[in-house]
Amino acid sequence: MSTTEPIRDQQKLQLFKNYYQNEKPNIRNYTMIVIGLNTALRISDILNLTYDEIYQNNKVQEHITIKERKTGKENRILLNYEVRIALTKYRQELVKTEMYQKGNPYLFPSPKKSDSPLSRSQAYRMITAAADAVGIEGHISCHSLRKTFGYHAWKQGNDPIVIMVIFNHSSLSITKRYLCIEQDDKDNVYRNIYQNDVA
Repeated sequence: MSTTEPIRDQQKLQLFKNYYQNEKPNIRNYTMIVIGLNTALRISDILNLTYDEIYQNNKVQEHITIKERKTGKENRILLNYEVRIALTKYRQELVKTEMYQKGNPYLFPSPKKSDSPLSRSQAYRMITAAADAVGIEGHISCHSLRKTFGYHAWKQGNDPIVIMVIFNHSSLSITKRYLCIEQDDKDNVYRNIYQNDVA
């Protein structure tokens, strides 16, 4: 089984992120992808988010606190501008759905069960369909959203220790595996070392 990869290419990342906004409009799918790419949450935690964890007085909260299903650890997360805009638009459609009106508490409710979230297999199909449509190669899965966050956070120069804390990893060695550093990334370090020192 091949290892899940992040989406490294910035242009393809933009196409992927906007696929369900521009090419095949679906505000639910778009919002789920935006949350995954901007919060570093595992897909199991995204799918189990509830309406009340996100919205207070029908407005998107700036921070949410969740208990991670895999680790049992608490994590306080900032919902950045892009996420809050997506969630604000999504709410307008969510409240019209049959499952919301039947009292399904989940942010991404199952279309068939009034007490369940969308399934992981449905999320997987949605993510891989977008990746295939925009020509992203490699093994892309639900976990790619989390890995993409880490990879681009690292490429922007953020401290790996801070990324480790965001991921709630127990060691830096786990985070390093998530960053999926490739030969090109190493080559760039060799190529650019001391370049700023050259007059």
